[in-house]
Amino acid sequence: QVQLVESGGGLVQAGGSLRLTCTASGTFSGYGMGWFRQSPGKEREFVAGISWSGSGTYYADSVKGRFTISRDNARRTVYLQLNSLKPEDTAVYYCAAGAGWRPTSRYEYWGQGTQVTVSS
Repeated sequence: QVQLVESGGGLVQAGGSLRLTCTASGTFSGYGMGWFRQSPGKEREFVAGISWSGSGTYYADSVKGRFTISRDNARRTVYLQLNSLKPEDTAVYYCAAGAGWRPTSRYEYWGQGTQVTVSS
């Protein structure tokens, strides 16, 4: 079992930055991690993923070059740095743990989400 808690969301102007944090408790070892987001009326979408070692990362085309995923296994934490934010990035952001770290991987555990709102 893995429990995930996201933090760091908030209101920011377009062009600004935020850093989201996902803190894990329970059995964290070996899991790939992903960040997803969902905005009202839209399906949840994959944003970024990172392998257990951190050597592998994967980004959605919509955030490539603007967002950076990283992890600190000693701190049981995964980060998502959001730069050059756009109003269309507004969503609830979720972190998830699973066997893989790509969009089609199976994610078993999910956090409760943190709201990111980007004003124009």
